[in-house]
Amino acid sequence: MNKPFPWKFSLIAFVILAAAYSFWPPQEKIKLGLDLKGGTSFLLKMDLSQIDTGAKGQAVRQAIEILERRVNQFGVSEPVIQSVGEDRILIQLPGLSEDVRAEARRTIEQTAYLEFLLVHADNDRFQAESGSPYFHPPLGYTNLTQGVKGAEGRDATRHFFCKFKPEQGLTGKYVERAYVTYDDIGRPNISLTFNKEGAAIFGRVTGANVGRQLAIVLDGEVKSAPVIQDAILGGRAQISGTFSITEAQRLASVLENPLQAPVKVLEQRSVDPSLGLDSIHSGVRSALYGAIAVIAFMAIYYLMAGMVANAALVLNILITVGVLAMFKFTLTLPGIAGIVLSIGMAVDTNVLIYERVREELAANKPLRAAISAAYSRAFRVIFDAHFTAILTAVILIWMGSGPVKGFGVTLVIGLLANLFSGVFVTRVIFDWLVVKGIMKEFKMLHIFKSVAHINFLGVWKIAFLLSWLLIAAGMITFVKRGGFELGKGEVYGIDFKGGDTVTLSFAQHVEADAIRSSLTEAGHAESYIQYQHPLGGGTEVLELKLPEGKTDAVVKYLQGKFPAAQFKILGNERVGAIVGKELLQQALIAMGVSLLAIMIYIAIRFGEFSYGLGALISLLHDVLMTVGWFCLTGRTFSMPVVAAVLTLIGYSINDTIVVYDRIRENRKLTGGKLNYFDLINRSVNETLSRTILTAGTVFLCSVALYGFGGRVLNDFAFCFLVGVLTGTYSSIYIASPCVLWYHRNEKK
Repeated sequence: MNKPFPWKFSLIAFVILAAAYSFWPPQEKIKLGLDLKGGTSFLLKMDLSQIDTGAKGQAVRQAIEILERRVNQFGVSEPVIQSVGEDRILIQLPGLSEDVRAEARRTIEQTAYLEFLLVHADNDRFQAESGSPYFHPPLGYTNLTQGVKGAEGRDATRHFFCKFKPEQGLTGKYVERAYVTYDDIGRPNISLTFNKEGAAIFGRVTGANVGRQLAIVLDGEVKSAPVIQDAILGGRAQISGTFSITEAQRLASVLENPLQAPVKVLEQRSVDPSLGLDSIHSGVRSALYGAIAVIAFMAIYYLMAGMVANAALVLNILITVGVLAMFKFTLTLPGIAGIVLSIGMAVDTNVLIYERVREELAANKPLRAAISAAYSRAFRVIFDAHFTAILTAVILIWMGSGPVKGFGVTLVIGLLANLFSGVFVTRVIFDWLVVKGIMKEFKMLHIFKSVAHINFLGVWKIAFLLSWLLIAAGMITFVKRGGFELGKGEVYGIDFKGGDTVTLSFAQHVEADAIRSSLTEAGHAESYIQYQHPLGGGTEVLELKLPEGKTDAVVKYLQGKFPAAQFKILGNERVGAIVGKELLQQALIAMGVSLLAIMIYIAIRFGEFSYGLGALISLLHDVLMTVGWFCLTGRTFSMPVVAAVLTLIGYSINDTIVVYDRIRENRKLTGGKLNYFDLINRSVNETLSRTILTAGTVFLCSVALYGFGGRVLNDFAFCFLVGVLTGTYSSIYIASPCVLWYHRNEKK
């Protein structure tokens, strides 16, 4: 008899090969962000001479927002864009090639002031007469030029006498969309769509001037001057010309994002990673230590099954990084936080399945039947945990921007990879091991030889009260340190409220990790250290970003600490925030929407509002507790910390879902005979070993990151440590008591 085609193994092999191909060699495939790789720095100067004094600050802020949208077309993730002084803007973009760097500079510098100007009805006659010494241009008109391709493809120039002012004030401010289209022979054009007000003006202008030429003028140069054939009421226009595809795409991008004032590049440099090479090496080293600890633990505790789990974990990482490479996603520190969370959930998935196998074997089921039943029963809770985390990530991608969006993308990829590797792949491997007779029993160690009988809920009121009192203390500290002054209070670091940047020359190069360690010892831990190299040639400089007012003290300290370096100040400027108030607000709104979405999903999935309410209160507890402890220990918020807090939302719901699922299962098994107090106590005890194991493995990773990750990642790791402990605690003493309280009036 023919054997069936081994499609499961073929699918696994295909995914592994595809992921491996995308991943290797990593230095050519993976795009790294500015914080991990470094890139190119542009220092811009804005011409604010035509802007009212009171509106100059607003013009700079508007320019920063527009420039961020412009540079995103280059596939740049999380650029650094901040104000420097009163009229300059610093843009740092990760890893641009030389040709892309030149195109980026052109895109950045283009003002994109778009006007629609009527051409004089006798333009041809006036142009013919313009060479005469007695010629006087028509009153109210100016002579503008258009670059065209003449005979035999040579460059030529056309001239138009255009009105000084846009017709009925029709300018680019009314353009809602600008995009590239193609004519009948494939030449690129730029199509414009006006907003409602602009469409009405455009309709009136074209309707009143049929037969006249309407010049479309960009930054003082005529791009096209079509003859108006009829009133155009659809609110659409088109710029035709001899554009290349790249030029057309660039023009469309800048037309959608015009600047109020022109900018000019003053300086162009290559820059080291914003986190510092020393911090990156420390982070990689600590992550490796954590991964080794988890892999060793799984292999020792679960024996052969642990090796299967480790293989799935490696496959998960391979697929995640492979997809990032395949689709050219940019990997940054918040993105790494998403991968860390997906790894934590991968371990959680395997522990959940294996502990279920233990229970099924204890019920005297044969090995194959026990494995089948364990996967079947565990999948429901695994799916719920992954779905809620993916739901959170999708909302963050949809509503967030920059680092928040990067975190969401890597988290979604990692979680989908885990559902494949942690459930499908491991199941195939176990089936094969059992069928081939390699695995004849499911051996593993034990934390508890039997189910514990601890009266957790006996002290729930005391635990609940103490927990919220501690949160209150943390929130009071948060308020005192200016937490509600978004991006301004003492609790916010340089990322959120800006500071000073000082540029130093030096006679001897000092490693960034030595400078960072020294500054930390001297009480100046909050700093960015970055070496920069002028691209046009010149001397390398050291740039420090420091809290406002710390420049003199820091420079004096470094001059005394490293006398051979001979540090000298070349420049000192006030710089704005890297992360604007708007981005922080977006992150907070996205977080709030995520919490509400999780509450609704849990309530629907478990068929009762009390479960959704408990999940919401538990998540709020975890976030507030982590933020509170962060404030109580005198730390300041940075982008890595925001990434850590976002990670906790996805992680801490896991324990709660597991406990809730067991409560629901036991409720059915007992036919509702147990009161909720005993029902919840029993469920918590039955899932206790799983809770300890998963919390312990993630805690191992966090300890490694905290101990070996360096100063930059220390705050990130601290949030993880607090979050893991808080998430485990809240599933027992916050989420479960909420269900108990909801059913408080039911008879025992």
